[in-house]
Amino acid sequence: MPNTEMLLKAYRLMYAVKIMAETYEANRLVCKYVHSTSRGHEAIQLATAFQLLPCDYVSPYYRDESMLLGLGYTPYELMLQLLTKRDDIFTGGRSYYSHPNTKDPARSRIIHQSSATGMQAIPTTGVAQGIRYLETIESPLYDKGPSGENPVVVCSLGDGSVTEGEVSEAFQFAVLKQLPILYLVQDNGWGISASAAETRTMNAFEYAEGFKGMNRISIDGTDFEAAYEAVGKVIRDIRQHKRPWLLHAKLPLLNHHTSGVRKEFYRSEEDLATHFQEDPLPKLKNKLSENGITEQVFTELHLEIANDIRQQFQRAVEVAEPDPATAGDDVFIPTAVREETGEREPAGNEKVMMVDAALFAIRELMEKHQECIFFGQDVGRRLGGVFREAATLAEQFGDYRVFNTAIQEAYIIGSTVGLSATGVKPIVEVQFADYIYPGFNQLVTEIAKSCYLSCGKYPVSCIIRVPIGAYGGGGPYHSGSVETTLLSVKGIKIAYPSNAADMKGLMKAAYYDGNPVIMLEHKGLYWSKVPGTDDAKRIEPAADYMLPFGKGNIVLAAAADTILKGESCCIVTYGMGVYWAKQAARQFEQRVEIIDLRTLFPMDEELVFASVKKHGRCIVLTEEQQHNSFAEALAGRISSACFQWLDAPVAVMGAMNVPAIPLNMGLEAAVLPNAEKLAGRIKKLLDY
Repeated sequence: MPNTEMLLKAYRLMYAVKIMAETYEANRLVCKYVHSTSRGHEAIQLATAFQLLPCDYVSPYYRDESMLLGLGYTPYELMLQLLTKRDDIFTGGRSYYSHPNTKDPARSRIIHQSSATGMQAIPTTGVAQGIRYLETIESPLYDKGPSGENPVVVCSLGDGSVTEGEVSEAFQFAVLKQLPILYLVQDNGWGISASAAETRTMNAFEYAEGFKGMNRISIDGTDFEAAYEAVGKVIRDIRQHKRPWLLHAKLPLLNHHTSGVRKEFYRSEEDLATHFQEDPLPKLKNKLSENGITEQVFTELHLEIANDIRQQFQRAVEVAEPDPATAGDDVFIPTAVREETGEREPAGNEKVMMVDAALFAIRELMEKHQECIFFGQDVGRRLGGVFREAATLAEQFGDYRVFNTAIQEAYIIGSTVGLSATGVKPIVEVQFADYIYPGFNQLVTEIAKSCYLSCGKYPVSCIIRVPIGAYGGGGPYHSGSVETTLLSVKGIKIAYPSNAADMKGLMKAAYYDGNPVIMLEHKGLYWSKVPGTDDAKRIEPAADYMLPFGKGNIVLAAAADTILKGESCCIVTYGMGVYWAKQAARQFEQRVEIIDLRTLFPMDEELVFASVKKHGRCIVLTEEQQHNSFAEALAGRISSACFQWLDAPVAVMGAMNVPAIPLNMGLEAAVLPNAEKLAGRIKKLLDY
């Protein structure tokens, strides 16, 4: 049980939270950015924070300012984020109040926090997954407490967020793998203006019963003493037994949902009065009075805290705004892979298929780096991937490093955030490009923004493998191209190799990049079974071969005399488009230059623009449906950058603008580009 000294510490922080909320409310013109406060939630948050160690991880949510104060952050530090000031230690003015991230070695670590309710459950469960793996391999990265305590991961959630499907994916994985994580669910009965009664049939404690292996407890979250004792028991159990818990804390909401959605908009006086009866602050004051703290002491304490908060707020107001020149910083961390290195065609090596080049690259990485793991649907020992792209890896490296997951793309993608934060290097796979959409939330909200909103503290180092494209009768849910959708997301890198050598070199570069990378791998090129794609097989590069991102390749050059006469053109393409272009170019007697982009972001604009300026005519070729595609956007950029050199409008050729690739092969062929269709477009362009 906490002693009087700890109770007094908790009271001081609770009262500080009250004065902070009142200060923000009294200065609404200054506190102009949307924010929430923790009024009503203070007891459970402090009871949790006081028991965490520097070896632990915690993911607060946007109402957890009391937790941050309990971890040792000052009101001034929190106010800098509230006011989006330059010296905001978390995000440098880029994100909202109570959106922390830190690697402070003296405090529990906090990964990037988004505002999307419930989305932190998967990345934070990924942290617990990483910790469990590091312990398994006896890694020096497995960090213990000062007395040898095992680390604990805390994921803080509002009860309303537990209805999110991605929370259930996190719960399922946590119980399946028995991870050392506490899901702290704070239930104030509201989800913005929607009450619990109208939006959910059960609370989080009742919901957790359906997850076999999830230990659970429900408590009064307004009684600091009781909360401290309950949280302490749970955390000690997690440290000892390394298993998941859900702690459901019932408590009131005493302030607005946010400063922009105010309580008077939707809450009745009766509802507010009921909630204020459960205010943790007077409850703790009564307990301290029973322990001998006099009213005079409280009066002096209140004056001291109010004066201190006022001074800290004024200091924060006076801090400079962020430098606008830094607005573009920290989208990515710098990569060490800037030049092509190693042997691309070692003597004595044989040609390999693209699918094997990827497999061999991952095998070499796993042999060299124990922190490298690989998981996804059906990639485990029994099958080794539906395309055999992971064959034998589990046999060689064990089921704890290469394993199957359930059908949960959100977890596969989002868990990489937490794994990366612990030092584990995940390679994961989404089985088909058409099925990446369930994971898109995590990709956009968590992965892409993590480096930028943590000011470079938490880049997500991961590789997401995505088999893509049509390959003959795959049908509407196994043949799609998704590059435009992915390229609309800023903060990720995207590779699209067209041959085995590029595949291996880019896979190696992606691993050492330090940023999130999506490898788009065309299924039709995996085994070179599609007619005309035999050249996708290449001599296997050496183990040290790396191909940097943003370096395109001229796979076919036009003759100098045709260029001089103004009778040539260039085709800018990638993936299967390279092979359509090569076949079509045979009809035009060295009048066609073909650029293989190899990576779509970053892209080799310098090479593309130089080629267009040289020829004056250009076709951008894609397998995607053409309208509003990446290819059309690229054509626009080419037109803008190369306008004075153009002899004809930049042409774009893509698939028919239908919502899916038909199953029937004849219909599929009608929808997709091919060499014959492309040849007609080349002739038209050259005759322009």
